[in-house]
Amino acid sequence: MHERSPLLDLVDELDTLAPKGCAVALHIRFASPLYKFSTYPEAWQTIYDENAYGLRDPLVFWGVGVLGSARWSEIAMPDPFDILGKAKGHGLIYGAVGSFGKITSRSLMGIARDDRECSDSEIAEAMRILQRMHELAAPPQELTPAMLSALILMGQGYRHTAAAAELGISESALKARLSSARTRLDARTTAEAVRKAREYGFLS
Repeated sequence: MHERSPLLDLVDELDTLAPKGCAVALHIRFASPLYKFSTYPEAWQTIYDENAYGLRDPLVFWGVGVLGSARWSEIAMPDPFDILGKAKGHGLIYGAVGSFGKITSRSLMGIARDDRECSDSEIAEAMRILQRMHELAAPPQELTPAMLSALILMGQGYRHTAAAAELGISESALKARLSSARTRLDARTTAEAVRKAREYGFLS
């Protein structure tokens, strides 16, 4: 049985502050987040994704450009596609957005309500949760070329003996490289290390 991710537990915490759902994008790099979660109404999520609103959303633009938090009603940015107006039709009437982290690896969150503005304490709690999620999801240290070369071969289906021969090293040296890579990637198995290295963009 797989252990539940602590990130999902934090999504649940965030969701308790948001009767109409929440959304989180963690460590956005090159316009794409490392992790993405949303509990907004499914119909709205479908419309949002099908129309690529993430590239046009004024709340996203605000969060990428500004650190901190704000209620949606406090953000005065152009919304030529009327994304916020359309969201209201799905019950996302009031809400807040938060932004945390450096520009090269920023994390954003949104919480939504249909009954009233978010309180200061709710926004502060949402920001605490966002910061914790940002820290938990932080990519590991860069891998060395030696670790990467070993992971690449294992990801291509090589066995230890063949991979070691391909690299011109002993099998024990290969296993040491893989062990170091697993440690840096916080992976229990080599297969998990390969998967995580791909997710983090270390392997193409």
